[in-house]
Amino acid sequence: MKILVDADACPNVIKEILFRASKRLSMNMILFANHPLTIPKTPFIKFMQVSKGFDVADDEIIKMVLPGDLVITADIPLADSVIDKNATAINPRGMLYTKENIKQRLGMRNFMEELRGMGKITGGPSSLNKQDLQEFANALDAYLAKHK
Repeated sequence: MKILVDADACPNVIKEILFRASKRLSMNMILFANHPLTIPKTPFIKFMQVSKGFDVADDEIIKMVLPGDLVITADIPLADSVIDKNATAINPRGMLYTKENIKQRLGMRNFMEELRGMGKITGGPSSLNKQDLQEFANALDAYLAKHK
């Protein structure tokens, strides 16, 4: 099992939690982004810079994900594709995407996108708070304990 991170939109504080987990468990992790990232010097953590463009990082993640891998992403369509490949996705707020909840989440995302397109809703999600960070850390630890 490896951890794949959709790193373009992943908050730095979440990346730090992931770096610590990767080092602690000697687990391979790959971060994907279209801009340079600074990562710890360890053989377990790698960075793949992708070209700029819509869904380029997502496409690379889908190419590399294998059954049993864990993907960290807030991108619900990417999470849906990950689940289709028998892997797991967790968002930076600690939401575990499953076969049971992903279609509902995808439908809600599409509905909210329509509302934003019509100007009914503006803005995006709120900033991460301490509770979000704790929920992410708990979800990650629970998943890794169960699957490592």
